Amino acid sequence: MPASVQSSEYELDSESLLGWTKRNRPGFEWRRHTAGLRWTRRKLPALLTRVFLVLARALGVLFGLGFRRRFSFFIQVTLGGLLVLICLTAIFWPSYTHLPPHYKTLRNQVERTAFHGRGNIENQKVYIAAVLYDPDGEIANGGWGQALLKLIELLGEENVFLSIYENNSGQEGESALQTLADQVTCNNSIASEQGLSLGNIPRVAVPGGGKRIRRIDYLAEVRNRALQPLRNANMTYDKLLYLNDVIFDPVEALQLLFCTNADANGVTQYRAACAVDFSNAFKFYDTYATRDIEGYGIGLPFYPWFTTAGSAQSRQDVLEGRDSVRVRSCWGGMVAFDARFFQGPNPVRFRADAELFWDASECCIIHADVRSAAPVSGVSHDSGSYMNPFIRVAYDSRSHSWLWTTRRFEKLYPFIHNILNHVVGFPRYNPRRTEVFGQKITDTLWVPGDGEGGQGEVHTTEREAGNDGFCGRRGMEALVEDRTSGQDGFEPVKVPTGLV
Repeated sequence: MPASVQSSEYELDSESLLGWTKRNRPGFEWRRHTAGLRWTRRKLPALLTRVFLVLARALGVLFGLGFRRRFSFFIQVTLGGLLVLICLTAIFWPSYTHLPPHYKTLRNQVERTAFHGRGNIENQKVYIAAVLYDPDGEIANGGWGQALLKLIELLGEENVFLSIYENNSGQEGESALQTLADQVTCNNSIASEQGLSLGNIPRVAVPGGGKRIRRIDYLAEVRNRALQPLRNANMTYDKLLYLNDVIFDPVEALQLLFCTNADANGVTQYRAACAVDFSNAFKFYDTYATRDIEGYGIGLPFYPWFTTAGSAQSRQDVLEGRDSVRVRSCWGGMVAFDARFFQGPNPVRFRADAELFWDASECCIIHADVRSAAPVSGVSHDSGSYMNPFIRVAYDSRSHSWLWTTRRFEKLYPFIHNILNHVVGFPRYNPRRTEVFGQKITDTLWVPGDGEGGQGEVHTTEREAGNDGFCGRRGMEALVEDRTSGQDGFEPVKVPTGLV
């Protein structure tokens, strides 16, 4: 590792990656992130003045008009009032824009100094893991790669181990990853394989004969590849940061690691802390792996995300603006874990549920296993897993650039969100949500045949509840091993008749 690295090597294209231009004004929440926010600042006073004039005029002449003109004025007043409400909400009641003091302190510390490791004063040891599928090389060579290099600099190269596993990305992806690897200055394991060996992944017999690889078994194996260097690590890590191929702000990654649910002494208290990921400027992405503190699935994928089912504690945490929303599981494109659960003689690893036709995300099950690794004594309303809505990532730079603007209007959504959840029937019923680990339950299960002509069948039998029932749903997807161009990599397997 070089003795010193010039910080200019890691300067980001802030317009394209982070969506904001550096200003002299203190406080991250006052930065101008998008054209929409600039428009709000420049045009809003004049717009509000015009709206109030229209309202005053309407009230003055309304009762002297005929029905049609009264109706027209009524529409104008309604729309004007709605516009005023939207503008006032964005100005006075924005959601997740006023950062807690220790978040501001960390950002100011990063921006006002230039030494490497300035975002990690305590010199905590961080293991960064990532899995890439990058056939065009745009992830490693783009904003993600540059943000990753910046994050390593802010953490301090001597404090970081980087593990990237890339699979089936082709020549362009492999070349881009090598270019990125040449710029990495911390200890690392960066591997690219043109074809993942499937020999060690279990196959299961499916209805109709034959044996298939389940989607979750495959994904768990791939994610675990990025954790393999931990087995022989000669360092004890404090944090594990798992990154998806998302656009993220390196300083927000620091805030997720070192600020989430901090106690009075500034020490973080979590087993896992997740960002919130978006597929566009409004839509929450990771619904499959996220469960509220009581194990309910989320509602429609926009703020405040969680439903009013049960005690609605997770939803209430969001509405209160907490940086540590209590959840049973989450992922959010970027997750910080207490690394002690992934080291030692019995480390936690990603896995699938053992039962066939009970499909649960490996990114949800990992939270159940982390909790089981060090159970909380007695009845607890806190799993140690948190979602942090201050920290937001997206899967394209355009969506990411709008996240600071769209969050300012979120306080308008809860009422309609609740109504629509009831209309569409969210959260979906999960018969295993309240199961207790080790509990004996009579259930219908698929008992497979030998996969070579012997047909499986559905039996009613007794099973032992696992720790991850809240994660799952009835179904199964399998890997498509010999797919054609344009074909999805996974496909559903029909659920046998009789399973409930």
